[in-house]
Amino acid sequence: MRQVFSFFVLLALVTANAAAVDRPNVVIVLVDDMGLHDLSIEGSTFYESPHIDRLARGGMRFTQGYATCRVCSPSRASIQLGQFTARHGVTNWIGAKSGMEWKREDRLLPAEYVRALPAEDVAIAEAMKEAGYRTFFAGKWHLGGEGSLPTDHGYEINIGGHHRGSPPGGFFAPYRNPEMEDGPAGESLTMRLGRETADFIRENRNRPFFAMLSFYSVHAPVQTSRELWAKYQASAAEMPKVTNRFKIDRTLPVRQVQDHPVYAGMVETTDRAVGKVLDALEETGLTESTIVIFTSDNGGVSSGDAFATSNLPLRGGKGRQWEGGIREPFYLRYPAVTQANSTCSVPVTGADFYPTILELCGLQPRPEQHVDGVSLVPLLKKQSIAERPLYWHYPHYDNQGGEPSSLFRDGDWKLIHYYEDGRNELYDLSVDPSEVSDLSLTHPVRTADMWEQLQTWLESVEAQFPEPDPRFSPAKTEAKFRRMQTELKDRLEQSHAKMLEPDWKPNATWWGSFVTED
Repeated sequence: MRQVFSFFVLLALVTANAAAVDRPNVVIVLVDDMGLHDLSIEGSTFYESPHIDRLARGGMRFTQGYATCRVCSPSRASIQLGQFTARHGVTNWIGAKSGMEWKREDRLLPAEYVRALPAEDVAIAEAMKEAGYRTFFAGKWHLGGEGSLPTDHGYEINIGGHHRGSPPGGFFAPYRNPEMEDGPAGESLTMRLGRETADFIRENRNRPFFAMLSFYSVHAPVQTSRELWAKYQASAAEMPKVTNRFKIDRTLPVRQVQDHPVYAGMVETTDRAVGKVLDALEETGLTESTIVIFTSDNGGVSSGDAFATSNLPLRGGKGRQWEGGIREPFYLRYPAVTQANSTCSVPVTGADFYPTILELCGLQPRPEQHVDGVSLVPLLKKQSIAERPLYWHYPHYDNQGGEPSSLFRDGDWKLIHYYEDGRNELYDLSVDPSEVSDLSLTHPVRTADMWEQLQTWLESVEAQFPEPDPRFSPAKTEAKFRRMQTELKDRLEQSHAKMLEPDWKPNATWWGSFVTED
């Protein structure tokens, strides 16, 4: 009898191990602040991204892929939880001022928001860990500090993820990162994170794993090596001469051309690091059995911060309410399901990754958790999903000139509601993806109906809203924007042109990318 029992125990173990081996692995690659058109495959003729392009061509490229927010932390929370931002409450980048702490001469007080990934939710890594997956996180977290680090939300290994949104020591060692050992002086942070992820893949080739590589790049500080700057400085010199790189769009100057040589170097370095991960999958024979997802957390920084890229023909960029702030590269490769070089034009968001991964891995859905996400598996199989409304809620100001607003996409129609004055804008994205023609005056019935639907949804998730600032001074606000639209624009034109001069040099060690002999 004991022998029979032992036989069945052994059989159960063998069956469980076989099932684990048959499960696909998962790698999510999340880039910080990369715009849709920051890649060669998406039309850039200045930036170079052969490895990311290879990944995109190997699977399905979603041509209307969205982040769930125009800034980082909210979008990252949506990927972890499968929910839109107004529902989980992380509606701004964690650390941003709100209420009376906001002191920038604006009309409204930004709403309060949740400042850590909610512990009561089951994050995607927790679900995967429960299913027997080895879980790994590398890079930018920005979803809380002690008590809300990656290891508190299902990731068994955390390399570099902590409370800050930008790398404390910049992009070259020493990193000064409390969750990561320093490499040798001058080591690239981006390449280091890629190597750590590749090493994890090799070490876990014989068991199912869930890995998230969350780059700090291409977020500020914008830094690269002297060699990469020189490469793209030379490329820019061959382009038509540019005299005005910036245009005022409502509040701030917005970059209109891609010719920033330092930013281009960051894009290439990120691409090389992605190549390290793809190579590791090929070397271990795991390409066919691994789901690889690639996206960004918000649009490229065309205004504010480093004013580093252009998102044209999309309007705006990071922090702004138009398509340039939320449209992203959005790729999924899983050879067992996806066809190479396939595309899909159905609007999708980062909240959809959670249920999609569960279904592809043969795991039960968690509809009470990924409330706003839907599985994209039918689309991957060239089938369809039900049309659905998409919502964005950003009751805050930011560093990029965006305005407190909520967005609602219904089919091809997009409504923007502004909280400063209560106005609405309406765009037909099928004919006006650049959002040039506001149709709210000529389509008042549709505008009113969409605004009513948006209000109803916001109320249903108990969304928070900005309030009037009793300190508001129209004269001070006008003076602020006058300075930004004149003095700031002039400084930007001069500094960005100077960056392309052959003898330009940011500092003695190029941000620590090499160590001088003295």
